[in-house]
Amino acid sequence: MDIKVLGTGCANCKATIALIDQIAQAKGVSVTLTKVEELRDIMGYGVMSTPGVVIDGKVVHAGGVPSRDKIEQWLAV
Repeated sequence: MDIKVLGTGCANCKATIALIDQIAQAKGVSVTLTKVEELRDIMGYGVMSTPGVVIDGKVVHAGGVPSRDKIEQWLAV
């Protein structure tokens, strides 16, 4: 599963990456976690408020740290 976190490096973006990583490890789900900080690349996904989350090329979240429940749903296989 390829997960990209879109954001310029703010605290919420860092918290989002840490939370996704923590939950993926706890569930034993193998993920490739990438940080996208370039504004042009973020806008390319149509995300106007960060952090944004893209899973396998599809935007699943934008604006604010996603809830633990939401992340667990994304990682449910």
